[in-house]
Amino acid sequence: MENKSSAPFCTCDKFKCPLHPVNHDKGCTLCIAKNLRAREIPNCYFDLLGAEGGRKDDSFRTFAELVMSDGGCGGEEKE
Repeated sequence: MENKSSAPFCTCDKFKCPLHPVNHDKGCTLCIAKNLRAREIPNCYFDLLGAEGGRKDDSFRTFAELVMSDGGCGGEEKE
């Protein structure tokens, strides 16, 4: 599905989520606000690491562990 939203750069493929930018005209604001309240990292950041669906939760700790792992970017820029 093509992302025809107010956030055309959005990489999230969870289109059924009511907070996804294709489902309203507020861009990423609703998703970011929800994640800030829950103290979580948005799905699109996990997607950047290639961790779609392969994580235990969306916590800061899980994100940090993935970044620092061999599969993550480990502080180096991916090509």
